Amino acid sequence: MINYRLSKQIAVTGGGGFLGSHLCKRLLDDGHNVICIDNFFTGTKDNILPLMDNNRFELLRHDVTFPLYIEVDEIYNLACPASPIHYQHDPVQTTKTSVHGAINMLGLAKRVKAKIFQASTSEVYGDPQIHPQTETYWGHVNPIGFRSCYDEGKRCAETLFFDYRRQHNLRIKVARIFNTYGPNMHPNDGRVVSNFIMQALQNLPITIYGDGSQSRSFCYVDDLIEAFVRLMDTPDDFTGPVNTGNPGEFTIKELAEKVIDLTGSSSKLDYKPLPSDDPTQRQPDITLAKEKLGWEPRIELEEGLKKTIPYFEKLLKTLNRKP
Repeated sequence: MINYRLSKQIAVTGGGGFLGSHLCKRLLDDGHNVICIDNFFTGTKDNILPLMDNNRFELLRHDVTFPLYIEVDEIYNLACPASPIHYQHDPVQTTKTSVHGAINMLGLAKRVKAKIFQASTSEVYGDPQIHPQTETYWGHVNPIGFRSCYDEGKRCAETLFFDYRRQHNLRIKVARIFNTYGPNMHPNDGRVVSNFIMQALQNLPITIYGDGSQSRSFCYVDDLIEAFVRLMDTPDDFTGPVNTGNPGEFTIKELAEKVIDLTGSSSKLDYKPLPSDDPTQRQPDITLAKEKLGWEPRIELEEGLKKTIPYFEKLLKTLNRKP
């Protein structure tokens, strides 16, 4: 049962995106009032359409690179294109969203004395030289490459969060997100899970960059949102950063083969050159999350893919019906 006396006013920037829409729903289910903030550069209103009839949900179209003046108890800062195709489309805007957006949301949190959460990324580790990655690792990042707008933007945002903590005693939480998948992913975001599923459902060649031996760890979205909520609820003296992801490691080729099997596709593998600065390994060490949040992922890759594939099947049917 919802305890409305404990209800908070919570802002979610990037609330129309993949992760943001799931977070908005979770917070509403927990009985909170939610202000979804998005400029819909990469997010979509379709993701939050099921929430619009909830009288505790409010949508605010706004670009976080500009200041915002609202009254809230907590802020989840998720605003930023998160896939290479989207964040490389306008790299200057991507950096501005990470850096100016962080400054504006931190300024808001300071003014209203709100607790603030930063959705950081495993990309802060770059192409890591240690495996798996722990939070104490400083990373191996190219500051002038094609991915730098996102990698360095997120690194700078973390810097800002901790400087606001030290300088203004702000209550901050920082999560480093590893590869996540599930319903509400953008079908053309260029991420490996959505790419593979969309190609497999249409029996198109599955595009693999490199030889497919590079590894990733895939976390189902419900597990990740649980980590977000638990991190926000930790005592103020725990700030993170904390890795949030599934430590189960799979090669890209293994993922492709699993998607083909689960979709019953006739797709074949199509190998392409590996893009520059593409990490060869990515796997979180979640020891800290287990210790501080009492959290670890529960949904295995095959189960998560079975929950995700029907979303893309429905999406394809809708797209095929359009004139």
